[in-house]
Amino acid sequence: MNRTPIASLLGIFILSWPAAAQEPTSELHFTRLQYRTVNNCPNLVGSFRQAWTTDQFQAEDHFTEIVSRLTSVKTGNSRRDYRSFSLMDDELFDYPFLYAVEVGHWSLSQAEADRLREYLLRGGFLMVDDFHGPCEWQVFVESMARVFPDRPVIDIPQDHEVFELLYDLDHFTQIYGIILLGSGITYENGGVDPHWRGVFDDDGRLMVMINHNMDLGDAWEHANDPRYPTELTGLASRFAVHYVIYAMTH
Repeated sequence: MNRTPIASLLGIFILSWPAAAQEPTSELHFTRLQYRTVNNCPNLVGSFRQAWTTDQFQAEDHFTEIVSRLTSVKTGNSRRDYRSFSLMDDELFDYPFLYAVEVGHWSLSQAEADRLREYLLRGGFLMVDDFHGPCEWQVFVESMARVFPDRPVIDIPQDHEVFELLYDLDHFTQIYGIILLGSGITYENGGVDPHWRGVFDDDGRLMVMINHNMDLGDAWEHANDPRYPTELTGLASRFAVHYVIYAMTH
């Protein structure tokens, strides 16, 4: 396979499809990371459940609709357009924006960590979401340390470019899952404070966008649910747009 560096694909961010797929019809396809699920923290119900599938496909439906409405990016907005890959799939390198959910239950082998490092250093962008509290954080960083043993995870300042590309994102409220509605609390598993963190390359490019103690996927999934707070859906939508624009332009 001829692996063209991701950041230079068709100028900025035009995505190619696997050879067996149809001709390209959009600039952005929602791409979800498949991974092996582990249950090292007590909140994952049923060992049979694959955590990487959480919120599929409703989150994809609304995410792509949001991006298409708020930007000029042409999105694949039907289920035939969505993608999911393991880190060992060569097709992954054709998709610069990668979403990983519930990474408090992922487990990367060294080979997978090496492949993720290659993907990111060649221009890929990883957004992780929907993991909560100290136990899930520890599971996440143990695998991330295999990806980048020499790169720290740092808190992203609120005046960073990723938050100022289109909207002035100065409202950093905890975006919580629908399971908490009516409970009077906004956090899970002891994850009281929301954190926007990241991993950067040598040139200061944000490679990994870490949304800890938050559930943007639920806010996308339940965008049309009258029970879910409109202000949280709006905020999660604006974050999504910023992450996509940043990935497309860096």
